[in-house]
Amino acid sequence: MASFDGCHCLGDRRQNSILYNILKNDNQTEHRAHRRPGVVPPQQTCLCGSKTKVALRCPQITCKAASAVLVKTLKFVKNVLCFRELPADDQLLLVRNSWAPLLVLGMAQDRVDFETTETPEPSMLQRILTGGQEKKGNPHDQNDQGVSQADIQAIKSFLSKCWGLDISTKEYAYLKGAVLFNPDLVGLLCLHYIHGLQSEAHQALNEYVKMIHREDPTRFAKLLIALSMLRSINANVVAELFFRPVIGTVNMEELLLGMFYGK
Repeated sequence: MASFDGCHCLGDRRQNSILYNILKNDNQTEHRAHRRPGVVPPQQTCLCGSKTKVALRCPQITCKAASAVLVKTLKFVKNVLCFRELPADDQLLLVRNSWAPLLVLGMAQDRVDFETTETPEPSMLQRILTGGQEKKGNPHDQNDQGVSQADIQAIKSFLSKCWGLDISTKEYAYLKGAVLFNPDLVGLLCLHYIHGLQSEAHQALNEYVKMIHREDPTRFAKLLIALSMLRSINANVVAELFFRPVIGTVNMEELLLGMFYGK
């Protein structure tokens, strides 16, 4: 594992790398979101329905919006100078593990909301008639349409949390930096440097919040709670919900590489 001082990507830009580059990039590339009047409250579900399979009510509209957010998110990442200075292996590892939370964070920023509907369960007769075929088929293809109501609730709760806080563009930029530079990933070459970048993002966010929201001393803690909610969202659920309806079963890693490197 490379040490902090020995990492070739440190250079002279360690100071203010998040504070300057993320904000500069965000102000140049982020467009003003089309805000809806009011915030749609998260769906209320009971525990007995948490395993109910659901799918998007309007997949074409929602998936198109999610794809646009993903393109904007990857562009944001590519334009962060301290990210580009990382070794290629570290870049790939960070993108693979952060694309989903960054996408949901971007959806919150752009006020992308969505509705779901329950997917029809096969009748008892259908199960009996197709039981023999299911055993011979791929077990991963069985009952894999849609995602659980509990997973939807996790995403909805996060979006509602962000909208309730009315997070600013700069706060979103710092949150993206904290999500992108994740030092907990196994295999990072510039581990200590990436840890420093995440710490810097947290510090910059805290300083900004103290300056802008002096009347709310708990706001920084609320933003950290939002981040903890974001980390509980499963990347496979995000892929299943927002991409499978329009492009089918897809290897998200290949899709990301194609979008990120233009292959």
